[in-house]
Amino acid sequence: MSDYIGSGPYCYANSLAMVLGPGAPSPAVIETLTGSPFGAEMIGGTLPFFDPYGWDPETGLDDAIALLGRTCERTTGGTSDEALARLRDACARGPVLAGPLDMGLLLYHPGTPWGPMPGGSDHYVVVVEADGDTLVLHDPHGHPYATLPAADFVAAWRGDTVIYCDESYVMRAGFTVEREVAPRDALRAALPGAVAWLGGRTDRDVPPGTLGGAEAVEELARQLLEDRLAPGIHDMLAHFAVRVGVRRLADASTCLAELGLAAPADVLSGQARLLGAFQHPLVRGDAKSAAAVLHDLAPTYDQLRRTLPPKGTDH
Repeated sequence: MSDYIGSGPYCYANSLAMVLGPGAPSPAVIETLTGSPFGAEMIGGTLPFFDPYGWDPETGLDDAIALLGRTCERTTGGTSDEALARLRDACARGPVLAGPLDMGLLLYHPGTPWGPMPGGSDHYVVVVEADGDTLVLHDPHGHPYATLPAADFVAAWRGDTVIYCDESYVMRAGFTVEREVAPRDALRAALPGAVAWLGGRTDRDVPPGTLGGAEAVEELARQLLEDRLAPGIHDMLAHFAVRVGVRRLADASTCLAELGLAAPADVLSGQARLLGAFQHPLVRGDAKSAAAVLHDLAPTYDQLRRTLPPKGTDH
C-alpha cells in the first residue's frame, strides 16, 4: 500500500493550513476533521457530492477550527467597499482565509470567466496582501502569489453562485490558539461527529428531495443508467466531485489507521478504491459499469458507521 501524494481540489483544507502557519496539521488531517469523508448526498435529488447529507464546507471549517483548539473572527456582509476595507484591515495583521467565492470569476485562471457550475463553483483562497489596488493571493488551485485587481476579487468574493452560503464577503482572520491540541487528539475528538454525519446529522436546512448515504449513491446509479443526469452534472462529477471524494476517503483512512482504528480505516480504504474505480467508466460513458461500482459502494456507508467508535476511544 502507498498513500496518495499529489494534487487535488482541497481548497479550504489547504487554505486553512496556510493561515494556521508552521504549527498546522496536514491538509489530510484538516479535511478529515471537517467531516467531509463521512457520507454522500444528492442535493435536491439531482446534485451529487461525496460528502455527508446536510454538510457544507462552512460547517466543516468551523468544526475543524474548533477541534484544533483554534478561534478566529468570521465576518460577512456589508457593501463591497466595506468588505474590502475590512479585508485590508485584517490582512495588515496577517493572512486571511477568504471564501466561499466564485472560482469562475478568478481571472488569473486560464479560460475564465467561466459560467456557473452545478454546486456553485465555490472556492477558498488566502489573501496575503491587500493594501493596494491589486491583491496578492495564495490560491491552492496551483497559483501561489496570484495577483488580481481588487474590484475583480470582490466580484468573485461576493459568491453569488455558491448555493450553500447565502452570505457575501465571508472571511476568517485573527486566528489564535485557545488550547493546544495534537492532531491525533483532534482526530479522536472528531469521531463522534463522523458517526453523526453517517447517521444523518444536519446543521442546516436541506432542499426537498435531498438524499443521503446509500440512498444518494443508488439514486445516482439509477440516473446514470437511465441517462437522466441534470445538465452539467456529468462534467462536475468527472472534473471535481469524484476526485475530491476519493482523496477525502483515502486521507481519512490513513488518519484513522494512525489512531489504531483498523476496521473503519479498511472500510474507508475500500470506499476510496471503489470511488476511484468509478472515474474511468464515468468519463468513458460506460453507464452500466459506473452504476455497478456505485451499487457496490452504497452499503459501505452503514458499514463504516457500525465500525466507528461512538465515543472517540482508540479501540
